[in-house]
Amino acid sequence: MVFVPILVILLLIILSAAVKICREYERGVIFRLGRLIGSKGPGLFLIIPGVDRMVRMSLRTVVLDVPPQDVITKDNVSIKVNAVIYFRVMSPEDAVVQVEDFLYATGQLAQTTLRSIVGQVELDEILAEREKINSQLQSILDKQTDPWGIKVSLVEIKHIDLPQEMQRAMAKQAEAERERRAKVINAEGEYQASHRLADAAGIIQKYPVALQLRFLQTLREVAAENNSTTLFPVPIDLFEPFIKQLISKKSK
Repeated sequence: MVFVPILVILLLIILSAAVKICREYERGVIFRLGRLIGSKGPGLFLIIPGVDRMVRMSLRTVVLDVPPQDVITKDNVSIKVNAVIYFRVMSPEDAVVQVEDFLYATGQLAQTTLRSIVGQVELDEILAEREKINSQLQSILDKQTDPWGIKVSLVEIKHIDLPQEMQRAMAKQAEAERERRAKVINAEGEYQASHRLADAAGIIQKYPVALQLRFLQTLREVAAENNSTTLFPVPIDLFEPFIKQLISKKSK
């Protein structure tokens, strides 16, 4: 009877070692005498203590920050680029058997791939077509990590650190581009205004009275400024109707 409590205690110890519980997002990869027999979970299941060994794997999405990488672009500009990777384990068995540490391996692979891809493009393309580079990085990483049972869902370049000299050069380039656009817009406005002035000159030539009306309107605008002295040039064409009327009277 003395051995009964001891047997009960041993049974409880064995049972506690045999009972395993995995959460909804976890799987237990089971090795029996060194051989892979599969994965179990989620929920409660039993293993053989001393014979089976369980490796717990999480199936949740992992967010991995890629540290800044020194890269020389295709146009020989030295920059620092960092990124972030979103991936998850799709096959727990492969993530345990095919690679020693899938987190470390994925991080190192991401660093080398980031340097390789960014080094193949020019700086302007990196800044203007970031989505294209992100898609290319995601495709390469997903293909290379597929044998490990890992699915890379998203890769995003977070920050591009440019040298101070390059930042000043880009600022000058942007300023020159803005000045060019301003000059083009100003020239386009002058071109359109010249067409309008040509149309107005044609109307005035056809109807000379319009010049007199314009003169009176301009005189009214100048008088509204409260100036003590107003100098205003008077075109000779303004008096042409009066001169003709005077000549016609004398001829009669």
